[in-house]
Amino acid sequence: MSSREVLGQAARLASSGLLLQVLFRVITFVLNAFILRFLSKEIVGVVNVRLTLLYSTTIFLAREAFRRACLSGGTQRHWSQTLNLLWLTVPLGVFWSLFLGWVWLQLLEVPDPNVVPHYGTGVAAFGLSAVVELLGEPLWVLAQAHMFVRLKVIAESLSVILKSILTALLVLWLPHWGLYIFSLAQLFFTAVLVLCYVIYFTKLLGSPESSKGQVLPVSRMTDLLPSITRSRAFVNWEEAKLTWSFFKQSFLKQILTEGVYDIVNNLGSLVARLIFQPIEESFYIFFAKVLEREKDATLQKQEDVAVAAAVLESLLKLALLTGLTITVFGFAYSQLALDIYGGAMLSSGSGPVLLRAYCLYVLLLAINGVTECFTFAAMSKEEVDRYNFTMLALSSSFLGLSYLLTHWCGSVGFILANCFNMGIRITQSLRFIHRYYQKSPHRPLASLYLSPVLLGAFALSGGITAVSEVFLCCERGWPARLAHITVGALCLGATLRTVFLTETKLIHFLRTQLAVSRLADKTT
Repeated sequence: MSSREVLGQAARLASSGLLLQVLFRVITFVLNAFILRFLSKEIVGVVNVRLTLLYSTTIFLAREAFRRACLSGGTQRHWSQTLNLLWLTVPLGVFWSLFLGWVWLQLLEVPDPNVVPHYGTGVAAFGLSAVVELLGEPLWVLAQAHMFVRLKVIAESLSVILKSILTALLVLWLPHWGLYIFSLAQLFFTAVLVLCYVIYFTKLLGSPESSKGQVLPVSRMTDLLPSITRSRAFVNWEEAKLTWSFFKQSFLKQILTEGVYDIVNNLGSLVARLIFQPIEESFYIFFAKVLEREKDATLQKQEDVAVAAAVLESLLKLALLTGLTITVFGFAYSQLALDIYGGAMLSSGSGPVLLRAYCLYVLLLAINGVTECFTFAAMSKEEVDRYNFTMLALSSSFLGLSYLLTHWCGSVGFILANCFNMGIRITQSLRFIHRYYQKSPHRPLASLYLSPVLLGAFALSGGITAVSEVFLCCERGWPARLAHITVGALCLGATLRTVFLTETKLIHFLRTQLAVSRLADKTT
């Protein structure tokens, strides 16, 4: 498969992921609004923060490193060894669910059982759901490596929709069950998700097209199970070493980036998560397939290197422009967003300052996501290990800086410390990208430079909306608020128009990938 074909499939995967994110957010918003009519906000808060954090942390620590390592390179490999390695996520998930479950129950403050009953059951159920989801990890990686886009869309959409229906019915019929409702729904969600992959691969491997065309490196479902052969080692030790390197990195990354205040975090990172999470996941697979880890850029197929450079350049430009837009307009509309979201309780305190600081953090978060997406796909194992040493040193400085800035600036100080952390990580990635393309004619980092006209448009929009906020927001009633929103919409329209006129290369890239994605959807 050529690099341009891989690019087209990655674009389809990213667009599908974007639609899924929008669908999930809409369903979650509507479901939470419905649930709050029947259950206390304390129960919903425990589910959305504590139990969801337990589940996501267990999943992240158990599988993130395996995904990065096993999706590197092409599909030509000894898949039995890769699948054996992926099955190790299950015992690792059991360990993390037990350990983190103990932390949640013994070290963290347990909610009042009179207010939030069955908390222990909820912890056990969410930990178990993580292990259940890991049972499908070999199938997920195999599907991603072969770019089965529709499978991911159908499986995740169906599982979320059915989970939401079950939750709504149980809340309506049995509201006194409390956390039992969310525990059952979470287990049902992961079971349906895994079952979708099992059914798909069972049908695919049983079809005559699969045996004739050899779509997959396995011929029957039992080939997906762990196997021991005398001719080869149980796992590919190069993949295993790379997994260990990524695991150390994931562990440090989780420590460094966890937190940053619930409501502000949810509002501030919403656009970044909607847009950049699917882009990072999809184009990491693209870079990992197109580039070879142990080779210099000059020693690889130059067409692949050129395509990778062009994609990186466009993604960096997209991240920069999106982040700048959020930062510029977020400063003037943070107070209004919080006022609409939570009323005067949020908008009159320190919330607007926190959200403005977080808008700056989102800019760095967007750029870092793209740079690390490329860096982790192109780094060799030794380079990943060196990066981990830097992250380890960074963790101690981050903790110290967090303490000092929080002491001096309060809650804003913690966000500023996260900005510092993200800035260091971006710098490390930019250094790697610069070295990687130094001996080639490609300069993807040039995309971080914006034209003076576009910079002027952002500065003018920021100034106008800041003045509008002073005179129109947020204690002068809804007519003034709507006027403030209208000013922002006009400035945003003018800024986007300037983007279309000045960033023609990026616009061409986006239109091309959108057209390729639509054509592929029609032909499949």
